[in-house]
Amino acid sequence: MTVSVLVVDDSAFFRRRVTEILESNSQIKVIGSANDGRQAVEQAKVLRPDVITMDIEMPVMNGIDAVREIMRDAPCPILMFSSLTHEGATATLNALEAGAADFLPKKFEDVARNREDAVKTLQDRVLAIAGKPALRRSSPPRPSAVSRAKPQEAEPSVRPGSDRFARSTPPPTRTSTRESEPSSPRVVTERLTINRAYQVLAIGTSTGGPVALQKILTQLPQNFPYPIVMVQHMPAAFTKAFSQRLDGLCKISVREAEDGDSLQPGVAYLAPGGKQMLIEGRAGAARLRVREDNSGRVTYKPSVDLTFASLSKVYGGKVLGVILTGMGADGREGARMLKEQGATIWAQDEASCVVYGMPQAVASAGISSRSVSLNQMASALLTEVGYGD
Repeated sequence: MTVSVLVVDDSAFFRRRVTEILESNSQIKVIGSANDGRQAVEQAKVLRPDVITMDIEMPVMNGIDAVREIMRDAPCPILMFSSLTHEGATATLNALEAGAADFLPKKFEDVARNREDAVKTLQDRVLAIAGKPALRRSSPPRPSAVSRAKPQEAEPSVRPGSDRFARSTPPPTRTSTRESEPSSPRVVTERLTINRAYQVLAIGTSTGGPVALQKILTQLPQNFPYPIVMVQHMPAAFTKAFSQRLDGLCKISVREAEDGDSLQPGVAYLAPGGKQMLIEGRAGAARLRVREDNSGRVTYKPSVDLTFASLSKVYGGKVLGVILTGMGADGREGARMLKEQGATIWAQDEASCVVYGMPQAVASAGISSRSVSLNQMASALLTEVGYGD
């Protein structure tokens, strides 16, 4: 089956370049092009491509507004091209929030070792997001100002039976155990009896991860009982902007990890792009070590495998590890090491993934004990760590 692509950019040179790269793969056919966001919206309605590649800065209508309109009127997986700057990161995150599936640097050689790798990277991304039913829908609403506002004062400890965190919706009738059925998340946070089997929550993800992480973290209460360590495949220029965005949306604190940070409950630490994040010390007094990695031996920087492996040495089995949407198999070996120590590993289910690569790797290897839909992940995590109904 051939994947049809609409190429959108205000530069004729870049449109030709992207077209040539994509069509050098026999599985991809460019069926049209547009030089501004307004044309992209109209072409998307007429051509109904399998994938759209989209620039951000364009005349008439920018890429972010175009994504929003396309996802409303003619939903389609969209791959954004971005500059590797703080401003580019912010714009790209806005595009992902509007409904785009993934992004690449506009100089996509920046994420590859040579031209051949760069060509393959672009082709693989387009093929990976093509035809995903989960991407052919309207983008989720942005969290309201009320839901993302942090309390002015620290919240008191939650007593069993307390209604400090009330249900936002009534519980559904328990007629099925299928996790993928509910159309919207239901986070139950009525009482807290901490599950002492865990001391840290670890999350690894790649393609589709920014939206998935935002969906999960915005539903966690401020007094979440464990530290959270997160590895998202993302360029160095993006991770600080992403952590700042999450911090503004979430009740928990979210920060880009720094060397020497001590792990604190209710704080999420995002591995910096282009570096490796390791955990050292002992459980209850662990610290983060952020290191440059110029070895060339590890493909991903940051790497889920390396972070998870270091967690296995410090925390042993007292880790709840989650592998979310992403290409490839990063995280499988690190998750295997955690499981050998007695840790619990979950994977996002195929239906809710942008790309079912990383979760499939741990599921197929028999490492994960549970597959959970993205809509239900936050609720399932809260129940597992001690919040429940």
